[in-house]
Amino acid sequence: MTEPYTFTRIGYVYVPTSDIDRSIDWYTRNLSFKLINKFEDRGSMMAVLHQPHKHAIALLLIETAEPDRLQINRNGSPFPVMAVQCPDIELTYRTLTNNGVEAEPIQTLGAGEARYFYFRDDQGNLLEAAWSIWDPEDEFKEEAAG
Repeated sequence: MTEPYTFTRIGYVYVPTSDIDRSIDWYTRNLSFKLINKFEDRGSMMAVLHQPHKHAIALLLIETAEPDRLQINRNGSPFPVMAVQCPDIELTYRTLTNNGVEAEPIQTLGAGEARYFYFRDDQGNLLEAAWSIWDPEDEFKEEAAG
């Protein structure tokens, strides 16, 4: 008999925003998220967003007046708190930059096994677009197909 797991996967990622409606628009337009629900919780608005991948982790936007944004400092340089997988990193880069999103140049790791670039959302949160040969093949939710 197998021991029961105490945790099975990451369920949500929380991202702060000072303007929830603007951030909902930004994430749905630029990162293929779909708004699932928006509601008030403990005195501020929250929004639940999903991507079309069958097992995607939910993104929860949390409206806050706090000025802090998500970023890790790694050896004195900004490092993202979330990487979003993309099957065609060149297409993703073109789409974001054509939409006016400032993005750093695409970087290649090793002999091309992985590629990534950093960009910021509408609130200044540092994110990463990533592709690698190790990414699992996508399975899409039925309602996302079409």
